[in-house]
Amino acid sequence: MRNNSSFRRIIAGIVFFSLTVIAAVIGYMMAGWGFLDAIYMVVITVFGVGYGEVKPLASPLLKLFTIFVIIAGALSVAYTVSGFVQLITEGEIHRALHLKRMTQEMDELRNHVIICGFGRIGQLVARKLKHDGAPFIIVDSDPERVALAQEQGYLMYQGNATDEAALEAAGIYRAKSLATVLPDDAANVFITLTAREMNPTLMILARGEMPSTEKKLRLAGANHVVLPASRSALRMAHLISHPSAVDFLSQTDGHHGLNEILAELDIQLNEMLIEAGSPLIGGTIGDIEVKGQGTFITVALRRADGETIIHPSRATYLALGDSIILMGHQGDMPNFVQQNAFKQEMRYRGARVR
Repeated sequence: MRNNSSFRRIIAGIVFFSLTVIAAVIGYMMAGWGFLDAIYMVVITVFGVGYGEVKPLASPLLKLFTIFVIIAGALSVAYTVSGFVQLITEGEIHRALHLKRMTQEMDELRNHVIICGFGRIGQLVARKLKHDGAPFIIVDSDPERVALAQEQGYLMYQGNATDEAALEAAGIYRAKSLATVLPDDAANVFITLTAREMNPTLMILARGEMPSTEKKLRLAGANHVVLPASRSALRMAHLISHPSAVDFLSQTDGHHGLNEILAELDIQLNEMLIEAGSPLIGGTIGDIEVKGQGTFITVALRRADGETIIHPSRATYLALGDSIILMGHQGDMPNFVQQNAFKQEMRYRGARVR
């Protein structure tokens, strides 16, 4: 807003100066001067060079006109210069105030999250934390990513996250957790090691590109390690083998937490498609649960038309094309399930989460 005011002042000054020069040149030419002499007279008059008049100012009217040219030219130049000064000064003041505000906000942070890296994954983490209302600060050394984070209203510190000074400036001693999500495994290991040494009680979440990096990150002090490539590949395989079950998980809030819980308990999520000739056609959910003798639970029922019924009642009837999503331990699944067109089991055995 203030920058616009400065630009308007600069433009107005230039326009006023231009009109003054044009009017002065025309005035001197009307007094009988040549074009070049008129231009020269205007320049030495406006800028106060003091070389003397090109021609004698014989009439009082011409003298008054020259006085007008001096005053108008000097005012227009001063007005234009003041616009430039205002633009520069306001920019410096704005940067100083922004730096002071950012420093104050960083000093006030308590139990916050430090995000090391504002790349693709860092942006997703920041967006989620902002949605949840959790305090956080981002540390990144790239000027473009710093500018992007500031445009989105995030608290940002420009610096190398592998440097202890940058982590200290981000309030690591007061932080609750740290997420290092750089695409460089070596940098993530070093940040994890440094952060753990600086704050032994800090919860550290680290990203790894290579599966072999997980062990190094845990040895460095990471509480949780996320391998985006491995998780994405596993999810793609599950989507191919069990689309209905994975789609169901995608519809639930916090489904990543559910997947991790299933992996921790070694529980499998199975999908049973009721095909033509199945004895289950016309039966009910209660029939399946009775035959299962309580060894599994019915999580959801997806109709052939795409409708999903979460935790269907025992009286819900089954029809051709329905998919039943069941959950239970691997060894407890009854034999009758295998005899009723049960698809290949889908097990969530991702990396153990401590």
